[in-house]
Amino acid sequence: MTEEMISCAKCGTMNRVKAENGTKVPVCGNCRTALPWLVHGTDASFNTDIEAPVPVLVDFWAEWCGPCRMVGPVLEELSRDLAGKLKIVKLNVDENQGIAGAFQIQSIPTLVLFKEGQPVDGIVGAMPKAALVAKLSPHLAN
Repeated sequence: MTEEMISCAKCGTMNRVKAENGTKVPVCGNCRTALPWLVHGTDASFNTDIEAPVPVLVDFWAEWCGPCRMVGPVLEELSRDLAGKLKIVKLNVDENQGIAGAFQIQSIPTLVLFKEGQPVDGIVGAMPKAALVAKLSPHLAN
């Protein structure tokens, strides 16, 4: 299990977070503030990746895809902006063809939003951050 160092936006404490941190929202060890929750999923980890107490946005992407590279930084920002309200799973379709096939992903980037392990919404193609937030907002807890 790999670990990553994440800085808390509230107190600045560096936190060691397991990349595959299960079903609990990661929190700062110092001030208990929610930390960004972004993981790199695989075919093998997918069913566990979409289990979370918050909605899970799965990004079906590939290295060679220009629009995917545009969406990537937006998703990293959202993981920080919506810490504690959203989990983001990045799934490379070239390396994980089983899950991509199971969801009939034909165009990338494709974003699928899961709640309680079930798909509830989807987006095909790149969109600006504000439009993505507007699309996700009805599904996020306040």
